[in-house]
Amino acid sequence: MRGNRSAETSPEVALRSELHRRGRRFRKHHQPIPGLRCRADLVFAGARVAVFVDGCFWHRCPEHGTEPRTNSDYWEAKLERNVARDRRNDVALKAAGWSVVRVWEHDSPQRAADIVEAALSRTR
Repeated sequence: MRGNRSAETSPEVALRSELHRRGRRFRKHHQPIPGLRCRADLVFAGARVAVFVDGCFWHRCPEHGTEPRTNSDYWEAKLERNVARDRRNDVALKAAGWSVVRVWEHDSPQRAADIVEAALSRTR
């Protein structure tokens, strides 16, 4: 489990590089709302946009998510808790006036950056 990174993943770094290349500036691994146990992968504080790069396994991607065959009871509960936590955080952030963007790790950096930029343009 130590090898499973929660930050600085390849898809996240690729998205950051693409957004930076496009001239976007952001904070990384930042807590958008003080007191909420949630750190977004990218935060555009001025525009109030929080971006999460979700892993297909950990967040149950409908296209690429897999079901573990060993210790399946544990993993089923664990992955369900991850998804439920994501939904709770989305609701809390939206209630506080934030826009939430979730992209999957399998999205290309260009496509993910387009989605983020679309969200940023909607907030202006």
